[in-house]
Amino acid sequence: MRRVIAIALAAASLFAGMSLGGCSSVSWDMFKSAPPTVQVQLESSPPGADAKTSLGPGCKTPCSVSVPAPDGPFTVSYALNKFQPASVPVNVIKNPGDFTTPASVTTDPNPVFAELQPATPPKPVRRPHRPKKPKPAAATPAAAAPTAATPASGSPFPDPNAGKR
Repeated sequence: MRRVIAIALAAASLFAGMSLGGCSSVSWDMFKSAPPTVQVQLESSPPGADAKTSLGPGCKTPCSVSVPAPDGPFTVSYALNKFQPASVPVNVIKNPGDFTTPASVTTDPNPVFAELQPATPPKPVRRPHRPKKPKPAAATPAAAAPTAATPASGSPFPDPNAGKR
């Protein structure tokens, strides 16, 4: 029995010596867990847009990025040639967990989806309207002489007082 006690004491002193010697190099950060990350699915219509989170990571849709779980909401910005840019707000939902379930972090919405609208083409530049040049006037024929049907007064109606004078 004395052997067992002696071995236990030797092992304890060896462990104590190792732990004291390592105090200067042991960091308490090793006991902290890494910050949780959230997997976010990014999609767009049409696909192929460049999607970038306000937290940094981005990709070409459809894709998935892993972002460090933020304390508050963030945004995802989408850009694609010939389409208007879009931005989608994303809320972060933290579930603290309990004895039976671990803490979790989710995002709403997930997947993050953006419907990109076509960019309106620039209006064509209209040239100023130039008025058409008037055509040269054709030579007007000489005034026709009054005919028998037309009285000399130039009126197409006969003069009712014509014979009474």
